[in-house]
Amino acid sequence: MELKDKLVSSFPAIGDGADTRSTLHRIRIEAMKQFEYKGFPSKKEEEWKYTSLNALLKSDYSLFPEGKNKLDLEDVKRYFIHDIDSYRLTFVDGRYDEELSDMAHEGFDISLMSTAIENPEYREVIERYFNKTVNAKDSLTSLNTAFLKEGVFVRIPKGKLIGKPIQILHFSTGNGEALMLQPRNLIVVSENAQVQFIERHQSLSDHEVLTNSVTEIFAEKRAVVDYYKIQNDKLKASLIDNTYISQEGESNVSVHTFSFGGKLTRNNLNFYHRGERIESTLKGVTILGEKQHVDHHTLVNHAFPNCESHQDYKGIYADRSTGVFNGKVIVEREAQKTNAFQQNNNILLDDRATVNTKPQLEIFADDVKCSHGCTIGQLDDEALFYLRSRGIPTKEAKALMMYAFANNVLESVRIPEVKVRINKLIAKKLGVDMGFDGE
Repeated sequence: MELKDKLVSSFPAIGDGADTRSTLHRIRIEAMKQFEYKGFPSKKEEEWKYTSLNALLKSDYSLFPEGKNKLDLEDVKRYFIHDIDSYRLTFVDGRYDEELSDMAHEGFDISLMSTAIENPEYREVIERYFNKTVNAKDSLTSLNTAFLKEGVFVRIPKGKLIGKPIQILHFSTGNGEALMLQPRNLIVVSENAQVQFIERHQSLSDHEVLTNSVTEIFAEKRAVVDYYKIQNDKLKASLIDNTYISQEGESNVSVHTFSFGGKLTRNNLNFYHRGERIESTLKGVTILGEKQHVDHHTLVNHAFPNCESHQDYKGIYADRSTGVFNGKVIVEREAQKTNAFQQNNNILLDDRATVNTKPQLEIFADDVKCSHGCTIGQLDDEALFYLRSRGIPTKEAKALMMYAFANNVLESVRIPEVKVRINKLIAKKLGVDMGFDGE
């Protein structure tokens, strides 16, 4: 049975005990119809021209893993940013693990999606925000909506400054079989509030894992949201990450994506402006080898005047790895005085490595400052010779050059412990000892 058919036939199973009269139930039904109609995306679609899911769809994934797999803290601690005081929500094979989590909090709401949906106290918030900013025509987002079961719900009240980051960690044990996970997150940051997030998906086995994740973030007036995605998974793990961000006037949202591992990773990052004087930051570092594939798809929709967006993605590709960058900036007619910057720079270390890059601007306003560009090249031989002439071995000299190439993205990381962890991961990916180590 093909995966699509398996998902369609399994859909009634998630409705057992559900209130068929609820708005959420109707949303799920419509989402399933959309997925059944469109199916999985293919390379025939322009947005998926350089990324094929065919190899992933051949596995016989378990959709509802049975039993509860137990993990010890020592087994997974290295994947946490453990040298920082933080709130922590940990999921194992799609189920919340209380012993590996720390949700003790006050002054704001942090809960499981399953709890928030059933809690009458959150009903108004769920109805107002859930599924309101997603692309309803995207089949994978629709699939996630239809199979919504668990994830994270966060609501930060007006004027609240959250003093420590919120870590969201998803572990898959494999449990002897291929596994498909579909976490769903809803984050609402109210007026003048501030919060930071760190998100990671990590496989602990060599079995196939396919994660189809959706996150909705709402930043209200003058809210500040700082989000970090750390992607350094195993070669049998694949991730499709859809993140939708709605910003109101004077809000500031930044998302940093660090992609260092996994079989196939697709990051769909969508920003929608709903007011003036908004700032949006999208930055990423990708370092790949073997046959790994990472596809960054970004969208910033400027619909109001006097707003800014800044995109900067760096990629380093070795062996037979593949990188894709498709960034789109849309400036609507009303969005005068827009300042939008978009840049994608790549280094190919091997002849068989591939990069497909397509920065795009669609401008309908006439008083704007917008730029975009991309580069694909190799390490500078003269700079390499200079370093070697100073007594630095070739391997270390190349690593220093690649580190310097990617380092400007790290300058905007606001959590020092995250910056240290990313430095460790970069050093490990480059295969050199630069005073760093870690997972």
